[in-house]
Amino acid sequence: MKTVTAILEEKQHLRTKCLVYTRVMGYHRPVESFNIGKKGEHKQRTHFNEGKCQ
Repeated sequence: MKTVTAILEEKQHLRTKCLVYTRVMGYHRPVESFNIGKKGEHKQRTHFNEGKCQ
């Protein structure tokens, strides 16, 4: 069985850049445009996964 690292290295040529957006003051902005302090603050945020309805 291959390791995750080996699989990622093998498929590296298929990967593309993913832009992450977040809502700031009522509108959406790409995280990559944040300054260093704001990027650190974004990493510390708590994220959640919404469950399915039954």
